[in-house]
Amino acid sequence: MRDRLRLLVAACFYYTGVVHLALWWQQRFRRRLIILNYHRASGENLRRQLIYLRTHYRVMHAEAALEEFFRQGKKARGRTGGPLPLVLTFDDGYRDNYTYAFALARELRMPITIYLIPGYIGNRGHFWWQEGVRLVQQADVEKVSVDGHIFDLQQPDERAHLVKTIDNRARYARSVAERETWLARIGQELKVAPDAPEEEGSQPLTWEEVRAMEESEWVSFGAHTMHHPLLECLEDPVELQDEVTRCRHVLEERLGHPVRSFVYPIGKLEHFGAQGLQAVQAAGYDWALTTVEETITLQANPYLLGRVPGDLDQHWLLQAAQLAGLLGIFSRLRKKL
Repeated sequence: MRDRLRLLVAACFYYTGVVHLALWWQQRFRRRLIILNYHRASGENLRRQLIYLRTHYRVMHAEAALEEFFRQGKKARGRTGGPLPLVLTFDDGYRDNYTYAFALARELRMPITIYLIPGYIGNRGHFWWQEGVRLVQQADVEKVSVDGHIFDLQQPDERAHLVKTIDNRARYARSVAERETWLARIGQELKVAPDAPEEEGSQPLTWEEVRAMEESEWVSFGAHTMHHPLLECLEDPVELQDEVTRCRHVLEERLGHPVRSFVYPIGKLEHFGAQGLQAVQAAGYDWALTTVEETITLQANPYLLGRVPGDLDQHWLLQAAQLAGLLGIFSRLRKKL
């Protein structure tokens, strides 16, 4: 009921012109840069969202938008008008970014930016954050003992508990080697076949797919560490710096041009901390993106840039109202009523 009400209100905002008025006000008086953050790419909602965004915003590649906004924005501080700049980012480099998001980018003639993890590209393995669910789903045992607890995999709550246990140990590992050793051990204890089937589109990209997207000029790329560890958790400062720096070097060698922007894994301050921030600055990046949910102003720290979550389940009318800053108004009115 609540979702239907939100959609009805968003439709009223759009079809009565309130969204267009809010966009005009933002263009005139509140210049900012919006960066949308997606991961996977699928479904009709994404297509309809992109069609709306193409109509009402100036969609740009990430580094081009950041260069223009920060280098030229201060010179143009007094200028107003024109569509707000907007960037579409996809983190991690799932294969459906190639099969679906890239296809949409070409069809709709819209630039997108994908943040890559070179250690996974062309690797037949799986992203570590998918492993808890995958290993438990494909387990060939009825019970397993982990950290002194015997999990009965015939019980749904025990399966969920094991998924969480696997994910937490992988997430907060003190090194990439520790994480991979843990996942390999669990896979063996659960007797998961190495060639077990996987969800279509969830695999990492290949270098051939990256090259095809790069050559199209509709897709640009940024860095997202070599193996996607939580930077704050890494004990060895040498490994931390290597994750950030080597990622850039590998991508620049493969792509043949500088890579200037970076995305922190997971992306909140508690996930990368001061040491992660310093490593990114030392690696020579010009900008770094977080998952802090905010738009970018000229006063923003270039190494702590916020993004707005992209939601594949969200109707485009709700996205339109959200980006225009109107859903917050609706929430406040609803509380008063």
